[in-house]
Amino acid sequence: MSQDVQELDPGHAAGATFGDDGAAGQAVDVITFGCRLNAYESEIIRKQAAADGLSDAVVFNTCAVTGEAVRQARQAIRKARRERPGAKLIVTGCAAQIDPAAFAAMPEVDLVLGNAEKTAAGSYVRAPELGRVRVNDIMSVRETAGHLIDGLKDRARAYVEVQNGCDHRCTFCIIPFGRGNSRSAAAGEVVAQVKRLAAQGYREVVLTGVDVTSWGTDLPGQPTLGQLVGRILKLVPELPRLRLSSIDAAEIDPDLMVCLAREPRLMPYLHLSLQAGDDMILKRMKRRHNRADALKLIAEVRAVRPDTAFGADLIAGFPTETEAMFENTLSLVEEAGLSFLHVFPYSARPGTPAARMPAVKGSEIKARAARLRAAGAAALARHLDRQVGRVLMGLVERDGAARADDFTEITFEGEAPVGEIIAFEVSGHDGRRAHARTRAMEAAE
Repeated sequence: MSQDVQELDPGHAAGATFGDDGAAGQAVDVITFGCRLNAYESEIIRKQAAADGLSDAVVFNTCAVTGEAVRQARQAIRKARRERPGAKLIVTGCAAQIDPAAFAAMPEVDLVLGNAEKTAAGSYVRAPELGRVRVNDIMSVRETAGHLIDGLKDRARAYVEVQNGCDHRCTFCIIPFGRGNSRSAAAGEVVAQVKRLAAQGYREVVLTGVDVTSWGTDLPGQPTLGQLVGRILKLVPELPRLRLSSIDAAEIDPDLMVCLAREPRLMPYLHLSLQAGDDMILKRMKRRHNRADALKLIAEVRAVRPDTAFGADLIAGFPTETEAMFENTLSLVEEAGLSFLHVFPYSARPGTPAARMPAVKGSEIKARAARLRAAGAAALARHLDRQVGRVLMGLVERDGAARADDFTEITFEGEAPVGEIIAFEVSGHDGRRAHARTRAMEAAE
């Protein structure tokens, strides 16, 4: 689960209005569940739906990381049918790819599209002869990023999909069966898109994918993610900030370490797909690192870039996890100096090896997740304590809110243009966000 599942809550993406066969002005909404990659692809869906002439419809771009994500999607579909009885309801995304029959069986659903089909030309054209389910074998897909886009609506930063799919088979993860095998966008295409985004005024670009650190393994010469990052920073000097999305601790390459050490425009924040802090659980998860590897990586990064902050995905209550094993994960939070946690109560996904392992009681999973979240809250508070009195450069995301280089969320008084990078003087925090004022305000006083 190195995909960025932590940032986006289920909800309406910004709707667009398209015309079709006299139905001009009727809205097409895209509802996005799950990860940043889904948010990116929802923009592709919006554009492709417009090109196909779709109107009066709701498209659900689903997530399959947890059973709860699937439940929320089904709930949203039923709600949409009640609120928009005449609209066409289309379901796509990872949950639809993995179990299309379940969504096709819902009387509210008009069309089910697979992950490859959701961004393809003609997918949203009325074609009764193709049936209600259009989901092909995702493992046969070889191309990616044939749909690079120029930014996202209503966002301060832009996301670039450099990679899709995953070649690893962690025992708890269903995502490879929704996304297919790993495939990379060509470096030239990525650089060209980043250059276009910088020319449009985006001050920060995030490289995203399902398993970003595997970028290049399927390309000629097997270039590394670090080489791609270095190429972007060299060829797009006008871009102030480049950020990486969630990465696998087992795959950070030497070139990426060099970029972290030498390139201040590469943001000092790494969100690691750790999942656990106990070696036996990591082995049963079929992860490719152990606890010592994670601590060694963090120490090496801090040695070359001391201001780097770290986040991590952690799973509570994985099958066979004892209290002692859980304590190893809990203690990793402080030992590794993590600042941002995303905690997932273990959720069995049918068809995965972990679903057949001896389960931890649901009440214990819930309790351990709560303890991990409490440790995460304490870790974030410690991180924010260190920011008080400092000047942070923050990208303004919306009125009164910005994001610092190291991913610290900032709330501030005063006005600042969305999308601009501003200096903030941190005066305190509320345990979740730093409180600050713009340096311009400080100077005026």
